[in-house]
Amino acid sequence: MKIFLLYGGKSAEHDISILTAHSIIQEIYYQYYEVEPIYITREGQWIRGPIVRQAEEVPFAESLRMEPSEDKQFSMEETVLSKGHLVQPSDIKEENAVIFPALHGPNGEDGTVQGLFEVMNMPYVGAGVLASAAGMDKIVTKHLFHQAGLPQVPYEPISKFDWENEREKVFIRCEGSLIYPMYVKPANLGSSVGINKAGNREELEAAIQQAFQYDRRVVVEQGVEEAREVEVALLGNDDIHASVPGELLKSVDFYDYDSKYITNDVKMQIPAQLSEETTAKLRTYAVKAFQAIDGSGLSRCDFFLTNNGEIFVNEINTMPGFTAYSMYPLLWQHTGLNYGDLIEELIQLALKRFEERQDFQQKNREAMN
Repeated sequence: MKIFLLYGGKSAEHDISILTAHSIIQEIYYQYYEVEPIYITREGQWIRGPIVRQAEEVPFAESLRMEPSEDKQFSMEETVLSKGHLVQPSDIKEENAVIFPALHGPNGEDGTVQGLFEVMNMPYVGAGVLASAAGMDKIVTKHLFHQAGLPQVPYEPISKFDWENEREKVFIRCEGSLIYPMYVKPANLGSSVGINKAGNREELEAAIQQAFQYDRRVVVEQGVEEAREVEVALLGNDDIHASVPGELLKSVDFYDYDSKYITNDVKMQIPAQLSEETTAKLRTYAVKAFQAIDGSGLSRCDFFLTNNGEIFVNEINTMPGFTAYSMYPLLWQHTGLNYGDLIEELIQLALKRFEERQDFQQKNREAMN
């Protein structure tokens, strides 16, 4: 069976996606699959690379950056781009194939490319259109979590119109319902891109201004001082499994993009040192969050845990990273599922979900006749 591995993309998380794709290529079971990489450039071009039949053919992540060419060949030098064929998205439609979208952020994790896969009628790994869109948008996610009765920190959503036309009212809203420090985030982004901490109004204004460089909607959240950051991995469609919790051990208040992916300053403790009661609550909340967005395949649910035992759901990520430093695969490894088996399980979940959709469509057609 062929696996179309999509990565790159037009979002700010382009480079993270390449690292994720390389990790998958190193661990997939080649006795069952061949992998055809599809590199999406920052400009949105789709480049079809050489078929991979063993991990050694792609020695490093930079081999996955490609430029259009009449040839298809991986570069053996990190400073030289690999070559592939320029294609249209519809060109990858094939029988007996599964799409694995190792894409993060807008145009990859937000339901847009998932809609394309649905139109192409191909199985794909991960969440569907609705769950992807809802999970990507922090404001929509918070509304759904509220409906599900999940505990969250106070927050204020801000539109670009309000910021440009009623800025003083925005400050009044934020300072009237939240206290400093506050955290400012683009509504549709991840990996700490565009996120900043604000300790006063001047910093709040600068943080909101920067967040609007990445999205037309922004969310300002109440900071939780000295909170532990704990994460739970989720796997399944209808039968949902939750991993052991893991904790980010913080030496600073906030880890930015460079800390997570460039300098690798983030330290993890897996499993997190928690009571059985707290662990059970976290896993229950994580499953409820997954169900609230109608998740499928995989997700990672992130929490804040205060010194007095309060738990707040922070967000859910429907396509968490698979890099060597990523929490998601490490959580499953410590729960008893290794990297290769995890990838295999995700592929099987994709096929199962696709077969179920095909059955629904067949029954709908029969009902119309």
